[in-house]
Amino acid sequence: MKRKACSEIQGLERPVCAGAPHPVLRAGVAKADLTTDSPARGIRDRLYAKVLALDDGTTCAAIIAVDTTAIGGRGISAHILEDGGEEFLPRLRAGVQEELGIPGEHLLVNASHTHPPGRLLCDDEAQVERTLAAVRQAVAGMTEVRMGAEAGREDRITINRDPRLKDGRDWTIRHSHPGPPDEEVVALGPLDPEIGILRFDRLDGRPLAVVYNFACHPLFGDARGYITANFPGVASSLIERTLGDGTMALFLQGAGGDICDILFKDFTRPRDIEPLGTMLGLSTLEAWRQIPTGDARLDAITEVIHLPRRGHIPARVAALRQEQEQLLRSLRDTTLNFRSFLPLYLQFALHPEYPSDYSFRYLHEASLGSDEHTSMDAWNRRLVEKYLASLRAMERLAVIQEDLATLAKHEALNAESGAATIAAEVQGIRIGEAALITSPAELLVEIGLNLKRVSPFPHTLVAACSNGYLHYGPPAEAYDRGGYEVTECLLAPEWQQIYETAVTGILRRLFARRR
Repeated sequence: MKRKACSEIQGLERPVCAGAPHPVLRAGVAKADLTTDSPARGIRDRLYAKVLALDDGTTCAAIIAVDTTAIGGRGISAHILEDGGEEFLPRLRAGVQEELGIPGEHLLVNASHTHPPGRLLCDDEAQVERTLAAVRQAVAGMTEVRMGAEAGREDRITINRDPRLKDGRDWTIRHSHPGPPDEEVVALGPLDPEIGILRFDRLDGRPLAVVYNFACHPLFGDARGYITANFPGVASSLIERTLGDGTMALFLQGAGGDICDILFKDFTRPRDIEPLGTMLGLSTLEAWRQIPTGDARLDAITEVIHLPRRGHIPARVAALRQEQEQLLRSLRDTTLNFRSFLPLYLQFALHPEYPSDYSFRYLHEASLGSDEHTSMDAWNRRLVEKYLASLRAMERLAVIQEDLATLAKHEALNAESGAATIAAEVQGIRIGEAALITSPAELLVEIGLNLKRVSPFPHTLVAACSNGYLHYGPPAEAYDRGGYEVTECLLAPEWQQIYETAVTGILRRLFARRR
């Protein structure tokens, strides 16, 4: 395809990245509907690729927020995540660079990580064509803007899903796992309640775009299993309706790998994402209103780093199988079945001191020198305790079975690659006094907090699940605790230092070049 000059694109007042002597930030927005054309079930809300195109006369870039689970996760998930083919990102970047002159490495493409079951998006060809058309439209509609950044807060809707147990291990809250034993839980992992917000206003003060970044995990969001953008979609819709004037809200997933919504294990009511999204949207708007805007310059740095693949999976499998064997042996001598266990359990729960009968029966027996009920209670109490121990063993065995299957999948993926490392793109984009930093992995909260601490910028947005997909990115010290995220992980623990070093370097270079 012959490259079209930006000045030839209808609606452009000047070429993208033309190099004005006094740069003024220009921005344009557009969106493409990527919802599957052949849904196997209902659609609660449409799924979009939302585009914010930016140009300060020297640098041009685009932020694309996609309502999907992953960007290019099909092969690396062993075809569990079918929506994002590995060719989507390179084809989109090539098309944008060829047609619009925006460097491909200046595209930040983020997946919201919404998790409805089954196919979500239209076919591969349509994904590229529709998203490219939206970028084209955003560039054509660019207008001068003023921008600002601030941080909001929302701590009511999420919880760290890796409770720490007395034995030092993590027990991950998942639908395929039983809940952790209450008596064993001693602490929760960290949480990042910060909402990173970028505000873009037209010169007449009317809002054009709101970019907001929040660490969460939008899992199964509809009780009927319908396709949905989950509660970030609710929040974006609320923001757009409230601000009007064609404002576009772009949600960027944060470092939420070990986060879930606080009602994730609530089985007493139908799942309802509306309250969660409403709280997130209103908290974003509350902070947005306080953001002053001004001139902003744009800069971008993209690097590809090579992270070590995990090599100790066989040792982890052996340890799990040994634990599994011990648990199976512990199931011996389980006398009760559930039918006999439940009434006994209720008796002891109702009145631990006199479970079998009224207290006067026990007093009467004692006056006769008899202990029949007391002896029976002691025997039955041991049977109940044994059954409860067997239940806890069953729950742990369920987790072990999931872990063994997951480790086998990742061992196969790493073996099939034939490589000791895996390529990962790290991208930094500076807009004014704010920085966006990316990772293709589902970063855990601790990593995101680390990046914000070392950043020299007043405001740093950590956009995980961006520009590719690598499963989870846990901190090195979490590997021995055995949570789900370190099981569903392709990377060796050494990845953290390599990644954080690269991010720190990019942030420092962007900060040094900002003046």
